[in-house]
Formats: sequence, structure tokens, C-alpha cells
Amino acid sequence: MADQNYDFIVVGGGSAGCVLANRLSESGRHRVLLLEAGPRSHPLERIPISYSKFIDNPAVNWCFMSKPEESTAGRPIPVPRGRMLGGSSAINGLVYTRGQALDYDAWAQMGNRGWSYDDVLPIFKRLEAYDGGEDEFRGRNGPLRLTEAYDESALYDAWFAAGEEVGLVRNPDYNGASQEGICRTQTTIHDGWRMSTSRCYIDPARRRTNLHIQCDAHVESLLLEEKRCTGLRYRIGDESREARARCEVVLCAGSINSPQILELSGIGRPEILQAQGVTVQHALPGVGENLRDHYAPRLRWNITQRGVTFNDRARGFGLAWQILRYALTRRGFLALPSSPILVFLRTRAELEAPDVQLHFIPFAIENFKKRRLTKEPGITIAMCQLRPESKGSIHIISPDATSAPEIRFNFLSAALDRETLVAGVRETRRLVEAKAMDEFRGTEVSPGSDVQSDDAILDYIRATAQTAYHPVGTCKMGTDEMAVVDPELKVRGIAGLRVADGSIMPTLMSGNTNGPIIMIGEKASDMIAAAWR
Repeated sequence: MADQNYDFIVVGGGSAGCVLANRLSESGRHRVLLLEAGPRSHPLERIPISYSKFIDNPAVNWCFMSKPEESTAGRPIPVPRGRMLGGSSAINGLVYTRGQALDYDAWAQMGNRGWSYDDVLPIFKRLEAYDGGEDEFRGRNGPLRLTEAYDESALYDAWFAAGEEVGLVRNPDYNGASQEGICRTQTTIHDGWRMSTSRCYIDPARRRTNLHIQCDAHVESLLLEEKRCTGLRYRIGDESREARARCEVVLCAGSINSPQILELSGIGRPEILQAQGVTVQHALPGVGENLRDHYAPRLRWNITQRGVTFNDRARGFGLAWQILRYALTRRGFLALPSSPILVFLRTRAELEAPDVQLHFIPFAIENFKKRRLTKEPGITIAMCQLRPESKGSIHIISPDATSAPEIRFNFLSAALDRETLVAGVRETRRLVEAKAMDEFRGTEVSPGSDVQSDDAILDYIRATAQTAYHPVGTCKMGTDEMAVVDPELKVRGIAGLRVADGSIMPTLMSGNTNGPIIMIGEKASDMIAAAWR
């Protein structure tokens, strides 16, 4: 067994972990080890459309599955999580959102000092290189390159017109003063290439002699000595290794793996640990609890005109042209995110802010598992409630670090979630049925025009909805007894150990989570640097 000594060990080279590896090593004063369970890269990673190839690819994806539940009509739900440098930022749909100011202000009101919107806004500005320019809300000199989705279509024009017809504003920057409206998607794409945190944070730091990056390294457990984390044990192939941290270990393994590693190390709810034969090192009942995700039903319509959806543009001569176009110009559908247009709306006029998000997807697929394009042109609208109240859990079911934990989402358990999703389906239909869409709109394929009552809509959601791939909250930040980390992201009761990833979010963000998780990595690096000056 080879022993290694470092100042900081970062577990997980994902959206937050790559940020921390860069920031903690940039002074040159500290030796940093970054451990990533997956490979360094994939040949298709930089091409934006690759998200469609990565969603169930075990070479770069943990491919977790949830347990079947009543709220999913007995279906297991796929939970893809990135497993290579860049983590989920290297396999996701490339949509960049911050959420709403009220999300962060709610965290601060829960006792998390330093996490209000005014506190985190400067960090967002620091990390961004936004092509829309710098202002009081946006930054343009950061490492993360951000651009608006570029694609032109008469169908897109009709969708924007439909939004305005039903009273939505055309919002030029949903990450600026207000999120509400219909908007061009801001993306982690630049010059036609994916901008993962591996590309934006690790590539500039690779030559640093004080940064050691170890891929294909599966962390088995943390090393604890008298309520202090001193390092960890990990495996590369058949070889077991230990690494020691003089200062801190930082878990950035994500909302599935971070609580799993804590429980495998004896940190968590005693009865869960004991049931799996794990010795209790530190009782912390909130580990693995508070799981939240966006439950997202997809609605689908046929489109009456050819050539305006990817169903035509992604097959035959259309596909050949798109490949050639991308090779020559880095344009076309190969350079687009999963959704080129977003909608943020309120299902009730009295609400302070949008409570539903729509992803406009300019193609239709036969079914979710096969993901084969339909022969006829179509569109899909993925709709989700922005701030769900239903909470699930993630817990180990084996002391074996290679065994996947049990994931239970408990979707639709909160009445507000059921009401909002039903209202969201109705609002989606109202948009698609606007006069501006008349020349394109065909038959409603799913849920279908016969699905009208609240109960029928909920049955459709239970039977077909997937997640939006935004699991958070399983090592939540706070000051109550169920908090796993404090506002400094230190694991409560264990010295030398922090968690810095989406698992620390007390509540789910109003939007896609990659951007906020990168911000968490930046903020954590500030806290750690301040502690070890």
C-alpha cells in the first residue's frame, strides 16, 4: 500500500471539485490531491450534442437508478451522474442558470450566514466570462465561458411569439435582474465546444507541480482519528492506497456519492450504519436525508412542417450537412444545448417569482429508454416545478464501496408539488395552443388531449416523468439537528472535513444546478484559503 501526504485532498473532480483543485493549488504553497473515480476525458466530451450519448454510458456515468415508488408508478428512475474529470458538467445538457435571488436569501434566513444573494452575487460574477457583457449582475473575465444558444428557426420565432401572446416578457438575461419570461438559453458552450469545469479550471492548472490529479480512483472510506479526518483510503484497480491530508479533506463527490462516502466511513444515522455492519464513528442523522430533485414530465406534440425540428435535421442528408457544418463552423445542432429556449413562469399571479420552468426541445423521441427520434417531426416540452417540497433520501445498503446506494425520491408527497405540476402542464398547453403556433402545431401526442382532469394529469406524471438530473440536499447546510455541514461547509463534529457540492444545498435551486454548484466550489475555496493563510 503506497502512502501519500498532501495539504488538501479533494474527492471528486466534478463541477465543484475541479474548481477547488484549481483554487487551492494556485498559490503554490499547498500540495493538493484531486481524486476522480472516472477517466480524464472522453473523445466526444467537447462536442455539445454528446450529452445524448453520455446519459446512460457507464464509461463516464455512474448510471444510478432510484427504487421503484408509487409516485413513479412502480418505475425505477435513471439518475445519471458524471464520472470523469468535469463530472456532470462534462455530460450534462449545458444549460446555465443561477436560480433566483430568493433561493439564496432563503438559505440565509435559515441561519446560513454568508449565503444570501448579495453574498454570492460577486462570486457568480467572478466565475463568469459571459458573452453578453459585464454589468451589475454579470461578469465577463472569469474562467467559465458562457454564450447564448445560437440557432435560427421559424419554429423558434413562433415559440417566442406564443410566449408574448400569453403575457410572458422576452427576457434578454434570465440570470440578471429578473428570471421571469421566455429566453434564449445561456450555455456552457464557447466556439462550439463544451465548457466543463475540467476544461475551464483543470486545463489551466495541469502544469502545476503542487497539483496531483489521480483518475480512476474509487474512494472507499475516510480515515478518522478522534473526531478528525486525517485522510482517506482509495482503490485503483486491485491496488489499495491511503492518502493523508495535513489540513483538510473536501468531499465534492456529489449528492449521491458524498453521503455514501460519509456513511461508509461511519458518519451518519447509527441505525442505518449498524444495519450494514458499519461501525459508528460519529452520529449525524441528516446524512443522506433531504434529497430533492426536479420531477419533470415531458409533453410532446407533432409538428406539421418539415425541416424545422431535429427530427429532420438529424437524419439522412440533413445529418450529413449538420456534421459538415459543425466541422467547418462549429455551428448547427451539434453545437446546441439540450434546450435552446427556456421559459420561467408563474402558475399563480400572486406568486413573488416563477415557480415553473419549461425546456423547449425542438425534437421528439419515441420513448425515453430508446431515445430514438420519431420519423415525424415534433417538439417536446420538459416542464418542472422550480422549488419542490417533497424530500427523499440516499443511504447505503452495503458496506461495499462499489455497491450503489439506495435512492428514494418520494416525489409528489407534498400537496404543493402535485398542484404546481398539474398547473404547469396546463400552462404548457396554453403556450403551445397560442395562435402564434397554429402554423406548426399538430396533434398533442402525450399526455394527449383526452388527459384533462387533475387526477388524469397526475397519473400521467407518475407513469412517465423523469427527473431533470438535479439531485441536491443530501448533506445539507444549516444550524438545525438535521444539518450535516455548517455555513462554513465543515462537517458538524468532525474536524478537517468539509463537503462542497450540490449535496449541501438546503433547498433546491430555481433552475439547473451546474452553475450554482460551480459557485459553491468557488465560495468553498475562499473559506478554505482564509482558514489556512
